[in-house]
Amino acid sequence: IGAIITIEKDNSLNAYIEKAIYLDAEVSFELFSTIFTPGTPLHDGAVIVRGNRAMCAGAFFPSSDKYDIPKSLGSRHRAALGISEVSDAFTIVVSEQTGNISTTIDGVININISLDDLRMSLKQNILLR
Repeated sequence: IGAIITIEKDNSLNAYIEKAIYLDAEVSFELFSTIFTPGTPLHDGAVIVRGNRAMCAGAFFPSSDKYDIPKSLGSRHRAALGISEVSDAFTIVVSEQTGNISTTIDGVININISLDDLRMSLKQNILLR
């Protein structure tokens, strides 16, 4: 199951939330697994998280125009990189094809990170704020 989860930091993502399916729901495994199940209406867009709330699903971000993005990365990765170029948001991407985890922040993508690296990155970029 692929996923794109964007965590709002200081820059508001209201412009993207307003164009998506509004949720304002508590973040949970059950919610995310339902949203990102292939074939469901919200499967392709991003979930935007504010605090401990999933504000919306089905959000679409501008794609990055960088030329040095590996061709093996798809539209989720390009959207995650794109939102990191226009905001301070932290985004987690799970590849639908491989299950590999990547993150983006400040216009940088970290590809195929481990779960331990993800935990560390979350602590550094979200939890220790």
